[in-house]
Amino acid sequence: MEKDQYILGIETSCDETAVAIIKNGREIVANVVASQIESHKRFGGVVPEIASRHHVEQLTIVLEEAMSQATLEFKDIDGIAVTEGPGLVGALLIGVNAAKALSFAHQIPLVPVHHIAGHIYANRLVTEMKFPLLSLVVSGGHTELVYMKEHGHFEVIGETRDDAAGEAYDKVARTLNMPYPGGPHIDRLAQVGEPIINLPRAWLEEGSYDFSFSGLKSAVINTVHNAEQRGETIKPEDLAASFQESVIDVLVTKTLKATEEYKVNQVLLAGGVAANKGLRNRLEEAFGEINVELVIPPLSLCTDNAAMIAAAGSIFFEKGQRAGLNLNANPGLDITIHNQ
Repeated sequence: MEKDQYILGIETSCDETAVAIIKNGREIVANVVASQIESHKRFGGVVPEIASRHHVEQLTIVLEEAMSQATLEFKDIDGIAVTEGPGLVGALLIGVNAAKALSFAHQIPLVPVHHIAGHIYANRLVTEMKFPLLSLVVSGGHTELVYMKEHGHFEVIGETRDDAAGEAYDKVARTLNMPYPGGPHIDRLAQVGEPIINLPRAWLEEGSYDFSFSGLKSAVINTVHNAEQRGETIKPEDLAASFQESVIDVLVTKTLKATEEYKVNQVLLAGGVAANKGLRNRLEEAFGEINVELVIPPLSLCTDNAAMIAAAGSIFFEKGQRAGLNLNANPGLDITIHNQ
């Protein structure tokens, strides 16, 4: 009888300290996340130094809790997967050094993982991946369309040229005096508003799958300021609905176009903004009309977590990808690092 494979994942790229253990690449046996949102909320965004200090304080506690949940010992762990990048360099270093210490102490292979690869592989915890596939990655720092012809091979066919969708959400929320993180607040407000304000959509050049949300963000800010100067009142819910409509329109339209051009079998939604109700609903409507499977992870696997890192790490472990004890944090890591 074949032995079960257990991969331990560590994620500290931004403001969540997370450790998880995945069995045979698909089954979550432990998934522990310590969020820092309350600490960063008063600053209106993540403060890197504070994030790093919290990771130092929380990582051992989170690790012990994950091992306890899984009822495993380190001798049972086959590989340690850790986020190498991208992310905040100080935050990444905490996870990388913890993973190296565990690898050295217990003689367990070390597997480096790209953060966005992790978000994509969160979907494998929902259902098996069917290649070729396309992943729409939408998070605070990334908006990308990634084509995959097989496990562990990533081709970025479209990416953001300026503000990612998540960044635009946070900046618009700040304009509307909403707390950080702004995405969930805008999404909730948009559900009760009407998209009656004319805001731009950046389609870019013909045939381009790239994204740009900086102009949209500026248009929202200008709309608010112009209304204030004229003494007019704009309903926040209508502005939120109009902004969200513009973002979703571009995301869904480009995803559908790429789905058709690349003739994929499956489309995966990934990243923190994948939790957005408006985006999830619109994608489900659009893919309900075509014969391509749409996979949307549960909310718990959309935001940063270590289960996704361990899920991706399972694949890279099987492919023989390893790191030495000279592994370093790489805040600008390219996802094609895994294309071997």
